[in-house]
Amino acid sequence: MIALGPTEERALILTCPGLEKSVDLHQLASGGVNGFELACMDHLHPALQQGAGLLIVEADSRQSEAFEQLSDVLLQQPDWSDLAVIVLTAEPHWSDLQLSHLSEQLGNAFFVASPWSHAQLLCLSKNALRTRKQQYAARDCTHRLSERDNCIRNTLQAIDLEVDRRVEKALQHNDDVRHAQKMEAVGQLTGGIAHDLNNMLAGIIGSMELLRRKVARGKLDDLDRLIDMGVTSANRAAGLTHRLLAFSRRQSLDSKPTMISEWLLAQRALLEQNLAPATQLTLEADDNLWIADVDPQQLENALLHLVSNARDAMPEDGHLTVKTYNVQVDTAFSEANGHFTPGDYIVLSASDNGCGMQESTLKRAFDPFFTTKPIGQGTGLGLSMIYGFCKQSRGHVRIISQERSGTTVQLFLPRCNGSSGELSAQGLSQAETAANAEKTLLVVEDDNAVRSLVIEVLREHGYTVLSAEDANAALPIIESAQAIDLLISDVGLPGMNGRQLAEISRQARPDLKVLFITGYAQHATARGGFLDEGMQLITKPFTFDLLTAKVNEMLLA
Repeated sequence: MIALGPTEERALILTCPGLEKSVDLHQLASGGVNGFELACMDHLHPALQQGAGLLIVEADSRQSEAFEQLSDVLLQQPDWSDLAVIVLTAEPHWSDLQLSHLSEQLGNAFFVASPWSHAQLLCLSKNALRTRKQQYAARDCTHRLSERDNCIRNTLQAIDLEVDRRVEKALQHNDDVRHAQKMEAVGQLTGGIAHDLNNMLAGIIGSMELLRRKVARGKLDDLDRLIDMGVTSANRAAGLTHRLLAFSRRQSLDSKPTMISEWLLAQRALLEQNLAPATQLTLEADDNLWIADVDPQQLENALLHLVSNARDAMPEDGHLTVKTYNVQVDTAFSEANGHFTPGDYIVLSASDNGCGMQESTLKRAFDPFFTTKPIGQGTGLGLSMIYGFCKQSRGHVRIISQERSGTTVQLFLPRCNGSSGELSAQGLSQAETAANAEKTLLVVEDDNAVRSLVIEVLREHGYTVLSAEDANAALPIIESAQAIDLLISDVGLPGMNGRQLAEISRQARPDLKVLFITGYAQHATARGGFLDEGMQLITKPFTFDLLTAKVNEMLLA
């Protein structure tokens, strides 16, 4: 506590004008109260700022102006201060109304009417000083608490700053770690692509180079074998890009209502071709299976990858069971298995009795280019492709495996809310094909090689073919009087893309049918929102048989 000095213990004495001083400073001093006389009201405020224990005022009830000035000065006290005011008057008594009014003006006031004694004044003064000391003690305590509060606040601010600094540093570290992991994943991905694609390109380039040499020398024997080698390598490269798009969920899916049970039974011969001769294959197709909403071609690719993995994991006399069944996925199962959307699903399950997976292998099973097979025997894209295909199909994939106990892979395919549709287009008769040959087609493709090949193949089938390298060159043909039965356009044209070209073309020709061809177009991956009525899409690289079949199908529709 700060010690009270003489200034803070003194009694300020103010005698209003027109009155005689009656307070004896010596008598107050002998009683232990130091008094200090003020010459006028103007000196009161500076004196209070220096310090005072109490205020003694000599006045009468008629000096209202003096009381108002005194009230104005007392109102300027700090919050902790409630200075005691002793009012001495020569009048015998004041009315209750006067006392009430003055009490409101002065606050902590004591009214002493004449006759009063110095002993009475001394007693009141000492009591007022005692109370005043308590106010000063409260002030000092409040000051210490304020200092402590400021100290705590400053400490908390320093802690907050340090926490913010450490959090920012940790976040930066996490960003660095994520960036390093991302670069590692990109490196693994590009390394795997480069390894496999270079092998495939070597097969393509090598077979083409040998073909050129043999033709240049006039040796036309054994050309079919070289052509087959080049086509096989090219198809492997096409498969690699399709698996990459499937893994990244960017492939163009042609989902349609599919009866999985019927579809699975039709796959038996194909599946047996991809298994060892002694392997036992069991197909269990539920007759009451719901209709699935899925791309059957991509589902076939996924199943073939599962069969290939099972074949490599089993002995030659192993047993593979592929079955289908309905399942209703609830929230609990969904949250425990990858948080996919609860609902109705058709499960396509493939179970083998092979070597199974270690826990460490199971955790990385869907990583791109991760494989436990020797170099050259696997790309490590099979399961990652299946994962991407299922997710893009609004489904899920789950692996159940234990070392030396076999593996089960379950594909969850979404239930179709509509009715069953055709699984594939029916073959066209020669008469229908010949009738289509009288049609006129417009091919819009910016790649010169692709455009030339497509035009040549279509003209071989008797079609009249017009061509343009981009949308700007195609629009004058569209807007002319030239008959056009089908527009074949690449999606990713420079400038105006193929979808925009189709919209403008249909403004001039509302019934124009459009066949899109694309290597990759992000918006075209969701066919339902990309294709309107009378529109179809095929992805590059495609076989010419597929192209001509799709053209014939659209012209007959």
